[in-house]
Amino acid sequence: MMRFFVHYGCHFILPIVIVLLFFKSKWKQAALIMLAAIFIDLDHLLATPIFDSNRCSIGFHPLHSYYAMGFYVVLLFPKATRVIGVGLLLHILADSLDCLLM
Repeated sequence: MMRFFVHYGCHFILPIVIVLLFFKSKWKQAALIMLAAIFIDLDHLLATPIFDSNRCSIGFHPLHSYYAMGFYVVLLFPKATRVIGVGLLLHILADSLDCLLM
């Protein structure tokens, strides 16, 4: 149960906290963008089975690969893509914590 709250708290609560702390001027837009980072989980549709509660998505799914993470870090540098990069990296953090708690 703790794993569930940590995982989904990082997916949904932590991005809102980050937005309110660092992106106050455009908080609504930033919150929507960060919460939309959940869509990188669409790569789970490529796996068989689609959902496996004992599978670590880090390094397994294409949008959760180390190459993708490197690209997400690059998104942090231009101001225009920073919110997207933060959202994607928070998603990866949530999934990494989930892997550690397995």
